Amino acid sequence: MIRGVSCRRRGRPATLSGTPRGCRAWVAIREGRRPNCPRTGVPLPEKPHPVVIENAYVAPVAGEEIPSGHVVVEDGLITAVGPGPAPAMPEGAERVDGSGCLATPGLVNTHHHLYQWASQGVTPDGTLFEWLVASYRLWARMDAEVVAGAATAGLAWLALSGCTTSTDHHYVFPKGRGDLFEAEIEAARRVGLRFHPCRGSMDRGASQGGLPPDEVVEDIDEILRATDDAIRKYHDPSFGSMLRVAVAPCSPFSVSGELMTRSAELARSHGVRLHTHVAETADEDEHCREQFGVLPVEYLDRLGWLGPDVWLAHCVHLTDKDVRRFGETGTGTAHCPSSNGRLGAGIARISHLLAAGAPVGLGVDGAASSEMTPLAGEIRMAVLMQRARYGPRALTARQALEMATLGGARCLGREAEIGSLERGKLADVALWRLGGFHAAIDDPVIAFAFGATPPLARLLVGGRTVVDDGELRTVPGEEAARAGVAAHRRLTTMDHV
Repeated sequence: MIRGVSCRRRGRPATLSGTPRGCRAWVAIREGRRPNCPRTGVPLPEKPHPVVIENAYVAPVAGEEIPSGHVVVEDGLITAVGPGPAPAMPEGAERVDGSGCLATPGLVNTHHHLYQWASQGVTPDGTLFEWLVASYRLWARMDAEVVAGAATAGLAWLALSGCTTSTDHHYVFPKGRGDLFEAEIEAARRVGLRFHPCRGSMDRGASQGGLPPDEVVEDIDEILRATDDAIRKYHDPSFGSMLRVAVAPCSPFSVSGELMTRSAELARSHGVRLHTHVAETADEDEHCREQFGVLPVEYLDRLGWLGPDVWLAHCVHLTDKDVRRFGETGTGTAHCPSSNGRLGAGIARISHLLAAGAPVGLGVDGAASSEMTPLAGEIRMAVLMQRARYGPRALTARQALEMATLGGARCLGREAEIGSLERGKLADVALWRLGGFHAAIDDPVIAFAFGATPPLARLLVGGRTVVDDGELRTVPGEEAARAGVAAHRRLTTMDHV
């Protein structure tokens, strides 16, 4: 029996998704049993029902676009993509009428600081360094309850803007404030997004020439021990994994060279990826020249921090040599155009990086430096900023869509699993409604990328519905919003510790 559902109709609430293909848990789900995750011991959700999207304009990113096509989802995987109606309907499938809709891969957010949802609006007219100095005083008060609420709100907001996979760079760990890393991981489980938390760190406080105050930095051995524990406890490298951990010292101006080097060694011993901030502002150039005698990217290169297992946030102030090195080494960039604009940091050389063959993804950055930026909106912002600097052919709508999907997947080392609508990939799918005002633009990809972000008709993560008809089906939207407000109030009113 096939259940017919149009893209306007609300579906049933869905539980969290994700199972690694080829492991005992995946086999058990296919056989109708409900196992625990072999990595974390957390009970896995029930097997998702099949979904068939028909009559949609399909933009697979990899491959030709299909003006009226179908996407078939079974067991959390894409099993068919093609023109016209689906050739066969799986038993018990939910049929989604995608008429007037654009189907894209789920968007991938390559840089974030979820805890910053609780500190939005701080120093709205400051430079990066001015904003950081003011923000650190607040962040020193942070505890696990603040992180849980902020992460719930931030991840819910991402889901509502079409994001199916998100990273998070958490690098502030005040002592005695609970398990902040676990708090955001639990929030991701509740919201239902694929999650790549990055265990960040800072060991150079103000007394050692760094920017952050001493009370928010950690000892090197403490950092490496906690990072190793996080990888062993949470990182799941399996196909279809919902949770992967990266190693992410904060930045050249808050971290010692020893920590950068030892962090890279630790990450590579576990086979996990590396992430940090670099070349965000001209101030950083001056700081690195003063402290290390070289520019930021050359400093990272000396420390072994360029390579195909590394992606770097911002990369606004790159030299020609830097761009070439990114292309030669396969180093990825998380481009955050709204945050760069908000802080007056500049416009990154994204079109040059793409021409050099370097992976480039999009990121919203922390909410405190981009104030509720939707990930889909960064597609438009990326196009506009590149064209403002380099002319009208600098970046196309389709290049920007690829950055938001397959480019982000490349940065995270997951291009074989996500980032495009292809048979055998994970069923991370966004369905955008392009009726109403958007219908005045003939090209659906142009309508999506150049105009206001269209309504989200459906969001699937591993085949499970996370958003339907613009509403969350995991954590209620009102609950997520209240959690964010409560986190903000707690952070801004609690006594400084």
